[in-house]
This record gives sequence, C-alpha cells and structure tokens, in this order.
Amino acid sequence: MKISKLMTSALMLGMGMSLFAAGGKDKKSSGPVTIDLWYGAAVTEAGPPPADWKALSILKEKGIDLQLTALPSAANDQAQKLNAAGAANALPDIFMVERDTLVRLAQQGLLADVSDMFAMMPNRTKLMYDDAAKSVATVDGVCYGLASPGSIAKNEGVLIRKDWLDKLGLSVPKTTEDFKKVMHAFTYNDPDGNGKQDTWGYGCFIESNKLDYGLGPRLDPLLGAFGVAGAWNLTKANVGLNVFKPEYYDAVAYIKSLVDDGCIDPNWLAYKKDDFRAAWKQGKFGMMREQNAAFAAQNNYKPFDDNFPTGEWIIVDPPVGPNGKSAVGVYDAGYRIYAVSAAAAKAGKKEAIAQMLEWMSSEEGYFLLGWGEKDVNFVIGPDGAPTSKGVPDPAKAWDKTENVPLTQLRNMVFYNSDTELVSRYPTYKTAKSGKEMSALKALRQMQSKPWVQLAGANTMPAPGADVERFYSQGILEFLRGTRPLTKDSWNAWLAEFKKVGGQAWNDAGVKFATENNFLK
Repeated sequence: MKISKLMTSALMLGMGMSLFAAGGKDKKSSGPVTIDLWYGAAVTEAGPPPADWKALSILKEKGIDLQLTALPSAANDQAQKLNAAGAANALPDIFMVERDTLVRLAQQGLLADVSDMFAMMPNRTKLMYDDAAKSVATVDGVCYGLASPGSIAKNEGVLIRKDWLDKLGLSVPKTTEDFKKVMHAFTYNDPDGNGKQDTWGYGCFIESNKLDYGLGPRLDPLLGAFGVAGAWNLTKANVGLNVFKPEYYDAVAYIKSLVDDGCIDPNWLAYKKDDFRAAWKQGKFGMMREQNAAFAAQNNYKPFDDNFPTGEWIIVDPPVGPNGKSAVGVYDAGYRIYAVSAAAAKAGKKEAIAQMLEWMSSEEGYFLLGWGEKDVNFVIGPDGAPTSKGVPDPAKAWDKTENVPLTQLRNMVFYNSDTELVSRYPTYKTAKSGKEMSALKALRQMQSKPWVQLAGANTMPAPGADVERFYSQGILEFLRGTRPLTKDSWNAWLAEFKKVGGQAWNDAGVKFATENNFLK
C-alpha cells in the first residue's frame, strides 16, 4: 500500500488546502489572527512543541498566530482549570474538554454553537465528524463541540482454537447450542492431546466498566446472542437497563448452563486481566473474547507461538441466539472534544479556527503534527506508512523520547486511519512457527463482525457503589449457584434491586439518554 493511495483516498488534499489558503489571504490583510489553544498533550509528561516548531511558522504565513497551552493530564484537574476560566470569563478560543464540563459550560452560555463550522472544513469533517461524533457534543439540541475519534472502536473479537477444532473433527460453531457443544468437547475430549483433562471451552474474567456493568465485556458475546449485551439498551422502543429485560434472564440461564457443565475455565472469577492473558498463552482454554493487539501484536503473541507453534486462533462470528440476535458486544467510540468559546465567536474567530483545523487535516498538517518533518523525523516505509527506520539522523527520529514534543498535538489530527495503524501494527512473521501475523488485519476482521453501537453510553449516569455491588454480586450468585436461578427467584431479586436504587439508576439513564439524543 503506497502512501499516495493511503492519503489520496483519506485526505482530499486540494479541498482543504484551497479553502485554507483563501481564508488566510483575507486574514493577512488585517494582520494575523491570534488563536489561543488549550490542548490535550499526546504524552503528558513531555514538554510542549518548541518555539521553532515548523507548524507555528506555517500557520503564521497563513495568517494565524497560534498560542499553545497544555492542559493538565488528570481529567479532574482539566475540569477545574476550565471551570475556573469559565467563571472568570477567560476561556481560550479553542480547548479540549470532557463532555460533563462541556455541558456545564454550554448551559452557562460560555460556548459557541459550532454547527456552521463543519461546512468551513469539509475535508476534516469527512474524516472526523460523523453524526455520532456530533451527537456526543450536542447539548439541548445544539452542537457545542468538535468531537473526533479517540480510542479504536470494535477492537475485540471472538476467537477460537482452530487446531483444536481440527483435532476433534469439529466445525466452526454458529449458534449458542453449537458453541455449547464445542465448549463441552474442548473441556472433556482432550483437544491438546496430552491425555489430561486440563483444558476448558471458554476463558474469561470479570471486567466491569461504564458500558458493561456486571459481568463485563468478556461475556458479552454470550449475552449478545440474547440481545442484551452491555448495561444499556438505547433504542427508542426498549430503552433502559438490560437487566430488566426478559431476555437477560435467558442469557444468564445459558451462561449458568456452561458453568454447571464445567466448560468455563473454573478460575474465571479469580482471574485478573494479566492472569487471563497468561492462561490462553498456556493453552488453558479454546474460546475467548480478546483485543486485537493483545492477541496478535508481536510481543503479545510470542509466548503462545513459543508454547504452541502449530496452534492457531481464528476470529469467528459471535454465537447466534434463539431469536437470531448476535453481537461481539457494545461500543461507544471514544471521542476527544474541542470546544470554541463564545468569546472567540463574538470576536469573529470561528472561520480562522476552522481554517486552522482544516489545514491540520491536510497532508502537510497531518504528517507534520503526527510524525514531524518528512525525511527528518520520519520516512515513508515500504508499506506506505511513516517509520523512524532509515531517517538520515536517528537522533531526530519522531519516536525518540527527546522528540516527542514535536508530535504533542497528534491527537488533533489522528483518526485511526490505516496510515496510523500500519505504523502502529506492522505485519510480521512469528519466530518459531513462521506464521504471518498482523494486529491490523485482526482489527479489521473484528470490526467486520456484528456489534451494537451505544453512542453516548460512556457518559451515562453511573450507579452508586452500593447499587453496582448489589447488581454485580447478585448476578454472580445466580451463576455460582448460591442463589437458585428460577424465574420466581430472579423476579424477587429484581424487585429488591429496584428498591436499593436500580430503578432510580434506570430512570436517570433513560432521562439522560433521551435529553441528549442518544436513542436510535
């Protein structure tokens, strides 16, 4: 893949550069426009871009005097700084902000409506600002933020040991019943051929988070087969906590049947993330949900390759449940939000800010902010992606610690393109088995599988500690058998959960999701 193909399809250079140049001439006639930017540093412990940073001089030539200030690294400290600036009516022109603070500042009348800015930067808008991004930054029907992709979405998948399937003469499972049969065979039919009953069908651990309270994402493919992956349902027809849906009981009953059959690794309640990852590399189980790089990146895959050079994991579709539902899990794409102050809009700076951002997403700005100067800090590798290997002076390579300040604003231009990901996830051959591996290929496979989008779910109201504890422990009690799983006992537990705060949590979430346009 050559760099021309990567960039031509992704960056639409002429559109962004011509708009910027035109705007720059107008601004130059009355002198440079000063733009104060409070940014979130890519590496918080490193320093700011140097005074002679090339981007500053390029922008100056185009009529913009960019003044940079790094925000504190901790979210609470960022919010405190922004709230203090808002109280003093001293917000900068453009600044990074988390949604909670965005809402607060918007309701105080301190932010500009940025809806008209998207047309001013067509190239950047196409790359970064889709409808989901706009909804994340919308408050009371008005878009107050420029939300761009942060963390990589849908970067996990359902994996299965193909060599175990082949050893036992089994096909790739499709339905929940198929999965149950294969898990049973992996547990009791000696798939590794060592003559011992020391393998299990499925491996997992509890990893509760804002999208997956309770059992967590590792069991989401099993919940997804019943249409109840994740904590929330954010459809208009069925909004609310999934635990209150009848299908959740069916999903718990299915998982309990696997636990009772002994085909889930019995250490699943004791495992932490590192234990879980050590276990699959030691051949303990034959199915799991795992992250692309944790599975396929060179250093992460090496222990498995060393232990099992003929072993092979494949990425498969999640199980299909009795009503045709299927999902690896739920996702809410992470976003970095930048807001424009009302004062900047009043001073007529919105156009200049849009022009600056459009330049950042041009080929020149993208590479300069992302990797530094071509043939100085990086070169284009054979796969078409920037690399530090082969730069004329290795001391100036973009990935050297001392050169990190040159790319402190890369999060303002990165959008998880193949250009970025090829650089992050190179293809390689394993040392022992000689297999070709690519965490990027694994990612693209994982992203092609069924998922449920919960746009905005990361900002949903959180339960109190006691409510979350009651919720998580109750479900585990049913799965462990310390509380009998019958419909009567389940309904009795739900009634108790509602009384201790579950109903209030549900109602707060429904109200919040409705008011913030998260429902679909």
